[in-house]
Amino acid sequence: MKEEQKKIELLQKIAHRLNEAHVQWALGASMLLYFKSITSEFHDIDLMVADHDAECVRTILSEMGELCPPDPMPNPMYRTKAFMEFLIDSIEVDVMAGFAIVHKGTVYDCSLREDQIVEKMLLGTEVIPLQSPRLWCKYYRLMGRPQKADMIEKALSCSILSQQPSPKAY
Repeated sequence: MKEEQKKIELLQKIAHRLNEAHVQWALGASMLLYFKSITSEFHDIDLMVADHDAECVRTILSEMGELCPPDPMPNPMYRTKAFMEFLIDSIEVDVMAGFAIVHKGTVYDCSLREDQIVEKMLLGTEVIPLQSPRLWCKYYRLMGRPQKADMIEKALSCSILSQQPSPKAY
């Protein structure tokens, strides 16, 4: 089985558990971009969760796999309230509650809010809430990852152009 397919199947299992527990969550980062056809690859599963659901998610995912020990030297670029890394079926799953990015000395609160869930995708029988690629473009710029941001902007401008009516010939 392809690696991507294993990750997609795991996302479906996780979604089932989170949805069943009424967790406020959304898929973000590269797996989001994969499902939006902006990138052809992703390495892990990045889940954004509401601050108030962080402990519930920790419990659910700990039952499904192993909670990795926190990094003793966390990256100073992030001030995320709860960052958890799990290994489930040999797949890395990152969970962020209260996501925050430090850019040029300013802390940007990127916590998941309900109004950021702009779309819901059906994966098998499970609903996957999605954040917007445009929002992730901003996050990647703040993180100093211009290649990712440029890739999103290019894909979005192409999709907008393809939706426009063709110019009339005179």
